[in-house]
Amino acid sequence: MRTRAGTIAAGLPALIVALIGAAPAAAQPAADPIGALLGEPPSEAADPPKPELLPAVAAPPPIQGVAYDSRIRASMASAQGFQGSLDGGWLLMADGAPLYEFQLVDRGDGALEGAWRDIRRPLAPAASGLVDEAARSGAEVILRFDGARVAVLRAVPGGGWNGELREAGGARRPVSLARRAP
Repeated sequence: MRTRAGTIAAGLPALIVALIGAAPAAAQPAADPIGALLGEPPSEAADPPKPELLPAVAAPPPIQGVAYDSRIRASMASAQGFQGSLDGGWLLMADGAPLYEFQLVDRGDGALEGAWRDIRRPLAPAASGLVDEAARSGAEVILRFDGARVAVLRAVPGGGWNGELREAGGARRPVSLARRAP
């Protein structure tokens, strides 16, 4: 039969080992990686990092990477060479004020596609959409959009497009189409 003192004496070595092992863990501060990221930025007076502690500069890309990049750039330049003169962003203006913004795709074969946005109503749900019909025939461009609006434009010498905007109800107003600044 074991006595109470004998039971305590038998468990004492295990308790001592547990306490000794816990002491170093208790002495270490708790790791907080998020706190370290969100903590105070280093002060301006801190010494700059030593050169040996700075990250190594990346090596130049391998020759295969440079050749790949060159092929991508050449393909892009070739594709842009097939695009027509109306490809890109445009503003439809009346009396010097922008009315509509267009993004047109001109494949160079006379076919046009595009999207429009009413600049005067930037947050209205129905203030943008796809161009319903877009066509170029020689020096004339027709853009039908927003249900009943039609812009009929003619090329002018020196570049640019002038014409009229036909609104629903028969209203007409003179407009011009100007390339949007990049």
